[in-house]
Amino acid sequence: MQKEISVKQLRQGMYLSKLCGSWLKHPFWRSAFLLEKKEDIDAIVKSGIERVIIDISKGLDVTDAAPKKKDDNAQSTETSSAGEADVTEQTKSKTKKPQKKSSMQAEWNNAKQICDEAKGVVANMFQEIRMGNAINIDEVKPIVDDISNSVIRNPSALINVARLKTLDEYTYLHSVAVCALMAALAKELDMDDEQVTAAAQGGLLHDLGKSAIPNDVLNKPGKLTNEEFKLVKEHPQKGYDLLVGNQNIASQALDIALHHHEKFDGTGYPDGLKGEEITLFARMGAVCDVYDAVTSNRSYKKAWSPAVAIKRMASWEGHFDPVVLQAFIKTLGIYPVGSLVKLKSNKLAVVIDQSESSLLTPKIKVFFSAKTKSPIEITELDLSSKKCNESIAGIEDPDNWRFKNLDDFWTPS
Repeated sequence: MQKEISVKQLRQGMYLSKLCGSWLKHPFWRSAFLLEKKEDIDAIVKSGIERVIIDISKGLDVTDAAPKKKDDNAQSTETSSAGEADVTEQTKSKTKKPQKKSSMQAEWNNAKQICDEAKGVVANMFQEIRMGNAINIDEVKPIVDDISNSVIRNPSALINVARLKTLDEYTYLHSVAVCALMAALAKELDMDDEQVTAAAQGGLLHDLGKSAIPNDVLNKPGKLTNEEFKLVKEHPQKGYDLLVGNQNIASQALDIALHHHEKFDGTGYPDGLKGEEITLFARMGAVCDVYDAVTSNRSYKKAWSPAVAIKRMASWEGHFDPVVLQAFIKTLGIYPVGSLVKLKSNKLAVVIDQSESSLLTPKIKVFFSAKTKSPIEITELDLSSKKCNESIAGIEDPDNWRFKNLDDFWTPS
């Protein structure tokens, strides 16, 4: 039985069934789970959501003194949708040793080195394929491991190093970025080490089929003709054909290569798969591939800022698995590094790192007054600090402000 209550009535032991408000306002990738931690309740209250729905058949009622015993048949209803059940079923929950975290600044130089090495490996694979030679998959494993380890230390560093790609580097660094995004997303979904590696490998290899597409088509600055677009749409199948049969490539990576352009509503390609007909790994690949593409400068389109990209992707009904997309947003933060935000004080700031306490309180660099439309003294703030009186009022599109050097504010020196 479900009951709507005020967030002020929430307490540990209640089963949260639904948050009455946009999921973009709250820091959870699921909206249905047992409230076991006081910190989760505090985060809901702090998010600004006023009402929630609880399920009193699975947890405490407002008037209960002790948690109700969960019905034996309710064990399989821990997730709020078929998509969430699929995520739970395909991932393994296990106790892991805590990993040492680094700030983005501390990881930046290491991420740059890994990114350069990975770009060289991908470029070499493309070159070998174009020359008709076999690719050396043995080169992939150490790079995938390095990228995954960097993501563990700080997911924002390598992802953003790869985002600062030139037009000439796009094809290769896009694969590196998707590799890092896949590793980070797999870890957010609590996948085991083998699955994380398979997801990252799939990210690195997902676009190899583009090696069979002429560069003048891939880098065409204008709109593609119908024939050119038909040619581009062949790259998933061509990539799969290049990789299939190699025993060192995970089956999940093959599926990512073949199906990362499928859409949740069935309008994607090459097979028009729909919903859970698309594997979890391919659904992950679809999100990561699009995010890096739209946040990168292309020959025919200027990059979107990270926060603008997240907002627009969330509005594309039917494109992505909503559960996977929510997990992805939790991975990067509602305000990813590099996002331009307006503060309640009417100042503008750039997000420079995430905080561990909440998606809503990143670390920022304040640099501009929206009121006077002029630069101000640069100040770094941690919005999660109890001493900080600032908060984010919303995201801003950098194009509306015509800032020419926004990357300089968040890129570590």
